[in-house]
Amino acid sequence: MEVVLVLPRQAHSRRLTLAGGTTAAAAAAASGLPLEGIDGYAVYGDGVAADAVLADGDRLELLRPLQLDPKEARRLRAARARERQERG
Repeated sequence: MEVVLVLPRQAHSRRLTLAGGTTAAAAAAASGLPLEGIDGYAVYGDGVAADAVLADGDRLELLRPLQLDPKEARRLRAARARERQERG
C-alpha cells in the first residue's frame, strides 16, 4: 500500500507492506510521515474513518484541514476579478 501526505510546497509518499487488517490510523503511524495537523484519512479520495481496514493496493491519503472554505475562496476570487475589471 501507499501512504501520501501533500503539503503546500511538497509531497511525501511511502510504500509499505503491512499485515492484513491494518487500519488507516495504524498505516499512517507506520509510514513515518509527520502526522501533526492531520484532520482525517481518505482512500483514493473517499473519506474513511481512522479505524477503517485497508485493502492490499490501497492509497491512504492523509488529510489536512482546509485553510479557507471553498465558497469563501470563490467569493474572494470573484471580488478580485471585479476589481481588475473595474480598473480597466
